[in-house]
Amino acid sequence: MIDKSNKNDIYELLGPPSIKSAFDNNTWIYIERKKESTSIFKLGKKKLKKNNVLVVELDKKGLLKKKTFYDLNNMNDLDFDKNLTQSGYEKNSYVYSVLTSLRQKINSPIKRKKSAN
Repeated sequence: MIDKSNKNDIYELLGPPSIKSAFDNNTWIYIERKKESTSIFKLGKKKLKKNNVLVVELDKKGLLKKKTFYDLNNMNDLDFDKNLTQSGYEKNSYVYSVLTSLRQKINSPIKRKKSAN
């Protein structure tokens, strides 16, 4: 129940979460997935029978703040952000020049050994 159940209650009822959010430890994700074998003519392919996801959000005190349930039918209704993360450096950046310099210094003893032989 929202604002009444705490993380210990949830843990006792559902067990440990399948995943804890990488960005927020107060978001627990439970995944239930069940596949069923299809006919022998399809060479062992399996059909997805269940694909349930429960997202549980807790507040700072550990009380249940929000719960969201997704099943096989409404999974396709999710919209994902189309933005891409840009790389953190360019060829003319300071980080790029530092990393290039480090690579050259690491490889330089090898070049000296090869030229000495």
